[in-house]
Amino acid sequence: MGLHPRVLEALIPLGYEQPTPIQEQAIPHVLDGRDVMGIAQTGTGKTAAFSLPLVHHLAHNMMHGRAVPRVLVLTPTRELAAQIDDNVKAYAKNVKVRTALIFGGVSQHKQVAQLRKGADVLVATPGRLLDLCNQGLLSLEWIEFLVLDEADTMLDMGFIHDIRRVMAMLPEKRQSLFFSATMPESIVKLSKTILTDPIRVEVARVSSAAETVEQRMMFVSQGAKRDLLVQLLNQQEVETALVFTRTKYGADKVVRYLKKNNIRGEAIHGNKSQPQREKAMNAFRKGKIRVLVSTDIAARGIDVE
Repeated sequence: MGLHPRVLEALIPLGYEQPTPIQEQAIPHVLDGRDVMGIAQTGTGKTAAFSLPLVHHLAHNMMHGRAVPRVLVLTPTRELAAQIDDNVKAYAKNVKVRTALIFGGVSQHKQVAQLRKGADVLVATPGRLLDLCNQGLLSLEWIEFLVLDEADTMLDMGFIHDIRRVMAMLPEKRQSLFFSATMPESIVKLSKTILTDPIRVEVARVSSAAETVEQRMMFVSQGAKRDLLVQLLNQQEVETALVFTRTKYGADKVVRYLKKNNIRGEAIHGNKSQPQREKAMNAFRKGKIRVLVSTDIAARGIDVE
């Protein structure tokens, strides 16, 4: 696909052999310098679709001296930001591209220290990014590429005003990439303020699940839902499970009920601190708990095998 040889080398140990449909469609346009509007579900390979060509560009156009932020990736959640940062680091391991991860819920000191060392790529949630800019600790004047990921979730979480403030700090001349799982009218309006003559790529029917997901539906009364959940989790073939809830309160309530029934679980949502969320995620990955309960919004960016 015309990517830098050293970037392609980094993909071999990751097991990447063929591009996914979103990568096949988006990467050539990004390499050509076009703005892109991508409609793709989580799990379709869209992180690589925008990250690989941007790492390619940075590798071909290295700046001398301390690195300054030239790529900004905005995401709605800390978990998704951390996942993208990990991926960019993996893709860039053979080239001198540095990243900085910026999100709230933790002390800013380590993040500021990383910025002072220099970073080519910023992966950030909007709130902490604006905090650092307003304190004069970060400048966006050198940004050449903007990526807005999970744009629909950003709007659901009320980030629209923060996004507009960030836009006002960016150079007018830039390449912008816009990714969303759905494309309601509010997203179309926002995209028109960010993109210039974009190429639209779409690889999944709007609101459809990724092909790797098997779906089943069970009709149950409100009062019987928790008992049914316990029954399902106690089935022999269910070793671990992710449970999604609409509200933070609901997530905590489900965890309490599971514990009463001797099922180990933890919740992650916006009211949990970053250390609490990381502790729960690590416990789930290591098998110390069987069930991870998350709000729909906090679930964006969860990466477990």
